[in-house]
Amino acid sequence: MLQLIANAKNNPKKVAIVDQGKEYTYQDLSNSSNAVASMLLGDKSDLNESPVAFMVSPGFDYVATQWGIWRAGGIAVPLCITYPLPSLQYVIEDTQASIIVVGEEYQNILNEYQKDPKFKFFNVSDSKQFSRSFTLPEISKDRPAMILYTSGTTSLPKGVLTTHANIESQISTLVKAWEWSSDDYILEILPLHHVHGIINVLCCALWSGATVEFLNQFSAKEVFKIFLKGKLNVFMAVPTIYFKLISEWEKLSEEEQKELHQAMSNFRLMISGSAALPVSVMEKWKEISGHYLLERYGMTEIGMAVSNPYHGERRAGHIGQPLPGVLLRTVDEEGQPVNAGDPGEIQIKGPSVFKEYWGKPEATAKSFTEDGWFKTGDIAVLEDNYYRILGRDSIDIIKSGGYKISALEIEEVLRKHTEIKDCGVVGIPDEEWGELVVAALVADKEFDTKELNSWIRERMPSYKTPRKYIFIPDLPRNVMGKVTKNELKKLF
Repeated sequence: MLQLIANAKNNPKKVAIVDQGKEYTYQDLSNSSNAVASMLLGDKSDLNESPVAFMVSPGFDYVATQWGIWRAGGIAVPLCITYPLPSLQYVIEDTQASIIVVGEEYQNILNEYQKDPKFKFFNVSDSKQFSRSFTLPEISKDRPAMILYTSGTTSLPKGVLTTHANIESQISTLVKAWEWSSDDYILEILPLHHVHGIINVLCCALWSGATVEFLNQFSAKEVFKIFLKGKLNVFMAVPTIYFKLISEWEKLSEEEQKELHQAMSNFRLMISGSAALPVSVMEKWKEISGHYLLERYGMTEIGMAVSNPYHGERRAGHIGQPLPGVLLRTVDEEGQPVNAGDPGEIQIKGPSVFKEYWGKPEATAKSFTEDGWFKTGDIAVLEDNYYRILGRDSIDIIKSGGYKISALEIEEVLRKHTEIKDCGVVGIPDEEWGELVVAALVADKEFDTKELNSWIRERMPSYKTPRKYIFIPDLPRNVMGKVTKNELKKLF
């Protein structure tokens, strides 16, 4: 049995999950994931690495579904619950998933797949009527486990395939580095189609026998209410969330601020990641919570690779040192290692590194050096034994609110609008979001961009929607006709 799932047997009566006020034990999770596996298998003995797409709200049913897919021998493909249909279709079609599991509230969104005989379509609530008396398949660690989608430098997202061995390495590395234990209690507020929410929060907690409380709809007020209950001792979020929490804290009375400060001072660990944390936010959070946030670095393809120390100095603006078991080097454009103090691309080796880009052997090959180092595309410099990220090697990747967003993908959608002749999308610095997605539009006449945003959100996830627009006669270009995006940024 996979280690993550086997660990649940260590303390079956312990509360694993708190979902909408209801408590579920590790035994409940084991039983329900067994039922999901039985439902998916039917009369089969093994799903034999079939991709299973699932659209289930964060909470107990999500975890039972994820574990059930793994226990049945499938590859888990989590779908984002806020994506519009075209984005969901892209993932389902790219993975060629023929099995789909949904929560009740998402059944209508994927209704066309339910009607298509080529798909096996399940509602997770139906698993409650399943039981299985015979043994589930034995899953080896080298088998594929999960496909998560990330936007690279091209306009279309790529599916990142990790094995069970990759996932176990990612989890066990963090459990050791951040000293997880069964006494921990964490709040899950991060999206569960990203490595941050799935691995760093959910899987690390459950591997350790800790408790995970879910808050499906983010609200700074609700987060503070949960803080005041005194159960939490670990918290992880992206910089945008810390910015919103600080804004909410500033509205409180002095007495309420003191009460919250006392509650937060009892936490053992608070972490920020998925985007660069502004030093001003880190310092303000230290003032209101008593905690100097632990900043770390990772990506979908590698899990977490670098971290500020759990014990010792946490340096603002720096991501820290490589985690145990992670090999890291920084190289120049010719692939030669650079000296400390000189900028270079981060390259990673180790058991946490993903297997391949799903169905894209050429993209996979291009992402690795001949001697097996994964090329992250992130430029960093080593300063007094701490790494500091300088930025991407491609200006077409925008980091906003914890997401990596492809400007090219947004441009392709914008160009389909009847009023837009051409466009250029860039990211501009923003304290709350890290970078703000903005767009320059070339059109015969200016028009209402609020209506444009509504149009975009029918075709793309809302976090990719530009926050600012300008209308210009033409885009700045070089002699080769390519848009010069650094010049475009200056217009904002």
